[in-house]
Amino acid sequence: MSATGVRAAVTGLGVVAPNGLGTETYWTATRKGISGIGHITRFVPDQYPAQLAGEIDGFDAAEHLPGRLLPQTDRMTQLALVAADWAFQDAAVRPEDLPGFEMGVITASSSGGFEFGQRELQALWSKGSRYVSAYQSFAWFYAVNSGQISIRNGMRGPSGVVVSDQAGGLDAIAQARRQLRKGTRLVMAGAVDASICPWGWVAQMASNRLSVGRDPERAYLPFDDAAAGHVPGEGGALLVMEDLEQARARGARIYGEVAGYGATLDPRPGSGRPPGLRKAVELALADAGASPGDIDVVFADAAALPDLDRIETETITAVFGARAVPVTAPKTMTGRLYSGAAPLDLAAAFLAMRDEVIPPSVGVTPSPGHDLDLVVDRERPAPVRSALVLARGHGGFNSAAVVRAV
Repeated sequence: MSATGVRAAVTGLGVVAPNGLGTETYWTATRKGISGIGHITRFVPDQYPAQLAGEIDGFDAAEHLPGRLLPQTDRMTQLALVAADWAFQDAAVRPEDLPGFEMGVITASSSGGFEFGQRELQALWSKGSRYVSAYQSFAWFYAVNSGQISIRNGMRGPSGVVVSDQAGGLDAIAQARRQLRKGTRLVMAGAVDASICPWGWVAQMASNRLSVGRDPERAYLPFDDAAAGHVPGEGGALLVMEDLEQARARGARIYGEVAGYGATLDPRPGSGRPPGLRKAVELALADAGASPGDIDVVFADAAALPDLDRIETETITAVFGARAVPVTAPKTMTGRLYSGAAPLDLAAAFLAMRDEVIPPSVGVTPSPGHDLDLVVDRERPAPVRSALVLARGHGGFNSAAVVRAV
């Protein structure tokens, strides 16, 4: 088979999300409209304007990982290692049974291990350099998830990390698809982010995009007249990706395929040129050999800022027509997970195909100014064979992916 003939199948999902640890727990909560957004508990947020987040409750790394790894790793990496384990289990793959150089890892990161870094900086200024962990040299690093997953599972093939904020999760999936086309047998791809600590919080607030609402049910409201910023969260998803024919040959359960991808960068402000999101969508559809009528649902980026929501609405209506395709934003139940958000939306899209249902956007009262068929309040039964997932990162990154059943 030629390289261009390789189709990228998804055979395993590993999910860690504020409204559910594990794929099925997350999906059940999402279908029911159960939110994981609440008042921050990982630190005392009283001095900050923004005080809500999507936190993962009930996660004890010691229950899932060997003790030697715990002092080496940030919470972000601990979550990612567990998500990778679950993805392998879901795919019925034992990495120790495969040649190491035929497996790769490509993740995305928005900030790296800020919580670990903050703890070591506090030790530095309060106690001195002798009290700083040697693991600080890599535990904070934005590439650490790829490194730790590859080491733990003996994966020595093409690996890397993508840094493009919220768009990074889709970019990592696209990089994984490229490696499959080059002959890599299996790639673990996606992202998990976690930065709910004072240092990380200040960095996120610097974007001026965080909601300062105090009501968890009305703080993150994309496409709503009351939209005033997003609620951050922690978590994401990792996907096992394989060549479709090889996956079929080994009898794997296949969720679907990553069929198309497009990415653009917005022009500089004031240039007079249009935003790049529509072009990213058109590139993804063309790459998939799909027309707008083939798409059964759009998983929105859902920035919850008036100007950015308007751009997304204009993109969707220009490509598909007004109210012509269902649109959903299940991240209203988790918060924006930065690089982890889009892989989680991909997981939700594959599960929507499996169960023939579109998950809801919660808490949102759709604005008449957004001519969208927004799925709100409760899930919508519908045959889903193909989905478009959108993601935008701070700084003008735009990514779009088309996934479909096989």
